[in-house]
Amino acid sequence: MASNGFWNEEIETMKRSDLEKLQVERLRKTVEIAQHSPYYSEVFKKNNITPESIKSLEDLQRFPFTTKEDLRSHYPFGLVLVPMEKVVRVHSSSGTTGNPTVVAHSQKDLDEWAEQVARCMYMVGCRNTDVFQNTSGYGMFTGGLGYQYGAERLGAVTVPAAAGNSKRQIKFIMDFGTTVIHAIPSYATRLAEVFYEMGIDPKKDTKLRIFCLGAEPHSEEQRQRIEQLFGIKAYNCFGMSEMNGPGVAFECKEQNGLHVWEDYVIPEILDPVTLQPVPEGEVGELVLTTINREAMPLFRYRTRDLTRFIPGDCPCGRTHRRLARFQGRSDDMIIVKGVNIFPIQIERILMGFKELGMNYLITIDTISNNDEMQVEVEIGDNMRIDDYPTLQNLTKEITRQLKDEILLTPKVKLVEKGSIPQAEGKAVRVKDFRKNH
Repeated sequence: MASNGFWNEEIETMKRSDLEKLQVERLRKTVEIAQHSPYYSEVFKKNNITPESIKSLEDLQRFPFTTKEDLRSHYPFGLVLVPMEKVVRVHSSSGTTGNPTVVAHSQKDLDEWAEQVARCMYMVGCRNTDVFQNTSGYGMFTGGLGYQYGAERLGAVTVPAAAGNSKRQIKFIMDFGTTVIHAIPSYATRLAEVFYEMGIDPKKDTKLRIFCLGAEPHSEEQRQRIEQLFGIKAYNCFGMSEMNGPGVAFECKEQNGLHVWEDYVIPEILDPVTLQPVPEGEVGELVLTTINREAMPLFRYRTRDLTRFIPGDCPCGRTHRRLARFQGRSDDMIIVKGVNIFPIQIERILMGFKELGMNYLITIDTISNNDEMQVEVEIGDNMRIDDYPTLQNLTKEITRQLKDEILLTPKVKLVEKGSIPQAEGKAVRVKDFRKNH
């Protein structure tokens, strides 16, 4: 199927009018399937939704929203549309309280998902001649198996290394000649540290050439740091378990936004308060409707992720719309002294200082009835913790830039490398100790 740099050229470069026609057809078919389920039959009846009523994409606005709470309240299989005999796998979120969110897949769903991830990987240059190493966990988390089946569909040699054990990861990279690797951004930086601690230069001593990053929000500055540490290109991936997992959207080689695969989902950008569409190019909450899933489609799912559509055409030739780098989540926003702050704003400033390391922690607490924010960040390899004049000047400049960005003055504390505990899996960047927040 692959040709001329495209995995599926017909779909990836489809005319906008034809793509929207395909979306309407698939939405109508999805409604036709869903209307026979107890849950959706009631929802559709209440909102006068039938397959015949779907004439254009604007008709999607008549659909009610689906939220994480809906999935939890119908746990585990209340939103599954097919007989359980057709369900071949379930994945769930990593929620620590209450019911997790569960997504069920038929074999067709898994085949389509593998195709989707293969398309993403092919887009950034992965081929069947590559050795792909996956450092994501395998199990209920979708990052492991999602990439695994995508890489196998691509025809690459796959190394399912799973999470952790950095020295073993490096041994596999060296021994197997790994060329493409997938990791969450915080682990990518940790892996680089272990490389250099072992006296191995990943730029010169490995065959690595492509990094696939995902599962954590990260700034452009952090991506550039990773690219510099490894001497390779690092591409951003967006996915979520409710939408299958990795592969919902992916950067092309232009690295100017993530192409969201509109033959699989219909994306909307809405004001998170009014839930009305925002003007083209403005930031809002990403809302997704699946149109190519059999077992458990979701209509107008509120992702809580904040992004925007990038106007114009991509030089790569793909016509699927592009999403800008995510600015955070509407439910991850910190409010301190009435100021709305997203952790990625702070990261963007910190990563601009070459004297700093990659690990940081934001803490908020109430002291003497006053909310205070502290930004603790590790210094880099070329800095000494006893170099007081340099550290003092650096602290002042970081504080100034943070104040300009977030409009309040945090306490900045520079600490030795390795002082901030590293979490297994996704990095913990914020700890809020206030009792009422």
